[in-house]
Amino acid sequence: MSPSARPEAAFAHFDWEAAHRVPIQMRYADLDTLGHLNNAVYVQYFETARVRLTEALEIPPHLDRSVIARLEIDYRREVRWGQTVIVETLIERLGRTSWTTVARLLADGEVCTLARTVEVRVPEGGLTPTPLEDELRARLERLLARPRPAVTVGANVGES
Repeated sequence: MSPSARPEAAFAHFDWEAAHRVPIQMRYADLDTLGHLNNAVYVQYFETARVRLTEALEIPPHLDRSVIARLEIDYRREVRWGQTVIVETLIERLGRTSWTTVARLLADGEVCTLARTVEVRVPEGGLTPTPLEDELRARLERLLARPRPAVTVGANVGES
């Protein structure tokens, strides 16, 4: 998240009902000496969610070649032992050679952490960015973030 933008505001307009959801099994070893989730473990949880997203979108191995070019994490609340943890993920943007995911980690239904990841498509055996194939683009588009539906305040159902 850029220093000028508040992440919660940037993420608030997404329709999170459409997100891919992954329950995360917390391990006791994931905690630090303060009894909350260690900051480095969040990266693993977001990675797990991205892998499960790839599986859910049925992205075949020949299209599943990318490197992480950027990972931003904004910690909002601590996560403690015994809480139910879920990671929700959407595709924020599709570029020519990359895509951006946005994710939020929830503990007991409360948003605790926000993340944005830029993945760059690379060829087998190389690290030079390469254009997204049409098949990969089509699969990623299925989870392209949409704006949250507008709520009309004060309108009554059936009014003409």
